[in-house]
Amino acid sequence: MSIIGIIPARFASSRFPGKPLVVIKGKSMLQRVYEQTLKSNLLDEVIIATDDARILEHAKTFGAKAVLTKVEHPSGTDRCFEAYQLNGKKFDYVINVQGDEPFLDPDQINSLAQICDGTVEIATQMIKCISHEVLFDRGEVKIVLNAKKEALYFSRNVIPFIKNVNENEWHKHFDYYRHVGMYAYRVDILDKITQLRTSTLELAESLEQLRWLQNGYKITCTETNFDSHCVDTPEDIEKVIRLMNIQ
Repeated sequence: MSIIGIIPARFASSRFPGKPLVVIKGKSMLQRVYEQTLKSNLLDEVIIATDDARILEHAKTFGAKAVLTKVEHPSGTDRCFEAYQLNGKKFDYVINVQGDEPFLDPDQINSLAQICDGTVEIATQMIKCISHEVLFDRGEVKIVLNAKKEALYFSRNVIPFIKNVNENEWHKHFDYYRHVGMYAYRVDILDKITQLRTSTLELAESLEQLRWLQNGYKITCTETNFDSHCVDTPEDIEKVIRLMNIQ
């Protein structure tokens, strides 16, 4: 299977405008994400998809291929598909690499790419919830799975409810997983899901992937040991550096 990695990089952000250009330990966040993505040995090409000329020009300074997409895309998924079309080359899968994880491990990309076998429509990653605090954190999206490790539902609430067990002990009685938000899309499926209208479940939970599930698409989930450390605010930078033990 041929796979392209696409890194969406928006300039506008309500909590952190210009986030891709912020300098972290001598390099921009975007450059760090790009360089880590290049280390994946299962990607055939890597490009940056941005809505801003400043980011486009910056990408050129460290040798990255970048394309300028529309500003008004509602999600990274839509931006990825336009970038794929603008790139002009054919691939079997697109992997949407999170542009706000500057210390992304390339093996995390590889573990997702490995399950892109032609039958998988959409793939994403998950990590086991091992504490009550993480399980009940509504900022963490939980996944309900079928026997084939395909997602039945994503929710900010804890599903399933365990009857007659104290909530503090639920994670000891059931294998709960939380979502790690990198996606792989088979290209024909990516084309179709970007044409879907916003769904009722998506609006209820504010989770784009519920639109795909509600319309009958299958999302295969694979377990990863690599935790996600995103930079959403300026304060997150130092926190991520500490978590990753970056010198």
